[in-house]
Parts: sequence; C-alpha cells; structure tokens
Amino acid sequence: MARLHLFDLDGTLLRGTSSPVEISRQLGLEAETVALDEAISTGLIAPPEYATRVHALWADLTDAHVTAAFEGAPWLERIREVWAEIRERGDYCAVVSLSPSFFVERLIGWGAHAAYGSRFPAVPFTEPVDPAGVLSAAAKVEIAARLCEEFGVTAADCVAYGDSLSDRDLFAVVPVSVAVNADRHLSGIATHSYMGGDLWEAYELVRQAR
Repeated sequence: MARLHLFDLDGTLLRGTSSPVEISRQLGLEAETVALDEAISTGLIAPPEYATRVHALWADLTDAHVTAAFEGAPWLERIREVWAEIRERGDYCAVVSLSPSFFVERLIGWGAHAAYGSRFPAVPFTEPVDPAGVLSAAAKVEIAARLCEEFGVTAADCVAYGDSLSDRDLFAVVPVSVAVNADRHLSGIATHSYMGGDLWEAYELVRQAR
C-alpha cells in the first residue's frame, strides 16, 4: 500500500521562520510579522485575523518580492531529494500549510504532488483576503482526508511532519508523525522527533516503516 507524507511548511520545511516573515523581510516589515507569528503561535489571534493583518502589511507586495522570499528562505536541506525518493517508491507527498497559497503552491515545482495554503488574492493585491479561505488546524485534517481519497490511501497510510500547535490535530489522526524542530505543543505526541537542518534525516526516521 502506498503512503502519503504530509508536510507542514513554516518551522518544518523552513527552519526558524515562516513564509510570511520571509515575505515581509522583502518589504522591511519583518518585525511586525514576527510579532504576528508569536501571537498566532500562542493562540492570541486566530488564523483569519492573522491573514487579514499580514494582507494589510503587504499592500506594496509584488510577485518579484515573493520570488525573492522563496528563493532566499532558509529551507531545510534535501527537500527535493526526499520528495524524489517518495515518488520513486510509489508514495505521495503533499504540503498543507496555513501560509498563503501563492507561496505554498510554488513547492509543486520541487516535486510535491499537492500543495495547499490559505487562499489569498493574486499579487499585487487588488482585493481583500477572504477569511473563509484561510486554513486552520482542523482544515489540515480535512485536506488530508481529501488527499487520501484522491490518492487511494487511508489515514492509516499517512505520515505527518510538523512543528507546532497547528499540527496537533493532524498528528492525532495519523499513525506515524515526525516532530521537526518542534515546540512544546507537540511534545510527547509525535512518534519521532528530529532537530536539525536536513529533511532527509527526518525522513530516515520513517523511511523503512510500512
């Protein structure tokens, strides 16, 4: 039976940062977005409010800014190698993140079978963000279920990789999970834990398990 590997983005594939922070860095608004990241990570604000506030910060955002943020971000090493291996084994890999879809979907080009993020309007913005399109921890579970149906696997065939509170719900419904550079919210609930900068090393923890 094929397996589905589900990857978070911020703090998991990106080490020590988030895609909104990397985007805001291009606009000189890094500090403001770090503060928003801290607020959402501790539950002080919910994902729709977070999305609305970063959208307001990004009034001058262009596609060139997004490209620079993506190319310059501190990605874990060997992401593409892991996804190539997963494909070669006949398994599937997907990214499910609360971050903007216009950033997350770029990972399709790195070999992910699917990539889901919160729906933002096209860059440069000419319309507001729709709160109904902003993902949540519960939405990650719903998307995982849809992907299972699409790829012909079950939740029992899934492996989840994450780092924070937004991954708890997903970790609770899959049999195998890897906490990657994780915070206290995943302490004690992950099957495996990895600290470091190489995704292959995290993948090795579950590579041979079927």
